[in-house]
Amino acid sequence: MKFILATRKSPLALVQTETVAAWLRGKIAGAECELLKLTTTGDKQAEWSLSKQGGKGLFTVELEQALLRGEAHAAVHSCKDLPGENTPGLAVAGFLPREDVRDVLVLREGVTVPVTIATGSPRRQLQIKHLFPDATFSEIRGNVDTRLKKIASGLADASILAAAGLNRLGIHHWPGVVFRPLTLAESVPAVGQGAVAIQCRAADAAQFAAVLDADTARAVNIERAIQAAVGGGCQLAFAAHVAGNTLHFFHGTTGIRTLPLIPADFTDPAAAASRLLRELNFHA
Repeated sequence: MKFILATRKSPLALVQTETVAAWLRGKIAGAECELLKLTTTGDKQAEWSLSKQGGKGLFTVELEQALLRGEAHAAVHSCKDLPGENTPGLAVAGFLPREDVRDVLVLREGVTVPVTIATGSPRRQLQIKHLFPDATFSEIRGNVDTRLKKIASGLADASILAAAGLNRLGIHHWPGVVFRPLTLAESVPAVGQGAVAIQCRAADAAQFAAVLDADTARAVNIERAIQAAVGGGCQLAFAAHVAGNTLHFFHGTTGIRTLPLIPADFTDPAAAASRLLRELNFHA
């Protein structure tokens, strides 16, 4: 059985897709995988501010169109790039086992209290502002290595990257910068952060779901249900992360909050999202 996997062309996207290919070959007898490498709008518009343009779908639409046209069997995404709502006819079948979910503060060597921080994410800006109240923010775009080079060369005192991306690329140190992972109490990760999502046509979802990671789906399905209820994308200062039986939540209006989850939340994520947002007294 041959699977064509749609992917972005960035180094991280290709590593993630190769990992999915290896997973499928290990789980499905006789499986073969071929990569369909595509350029998304977000890749083309390298100078755009994602928060101002609205980041929703900028890194996913072209991959979804390939699925709908029948050019690929599945699309591989960083889950945090996916909008909360499914595109009609498509489904998120599941996820690989989740990587480290934390944000990492990337400090230029010699800097302990950054004054300038390069991140275009409103979620990260608002949370890191609590740690460094005097800091000012600027945009930064590019692949992981490009961003690291920019900080090392003095573009800003610091930036913030996802630990999962650094780990998947095998980057554990970099000349001229220091990595400081942030706790969940300092920075709640984006919905789906650390999870690689496998999206496919709705009719094929069960086939893929059967061989993907149930524990990751258990957590991320609640996060994505909350995202759909809130309407969150890259332009919104919002985060939701499920760790065990605890929800970590952040929004500009609530700050960082934690709530316990109950067994029923995991069987009906949409109902869980409604209940949790009511408890948080959150109104979209």
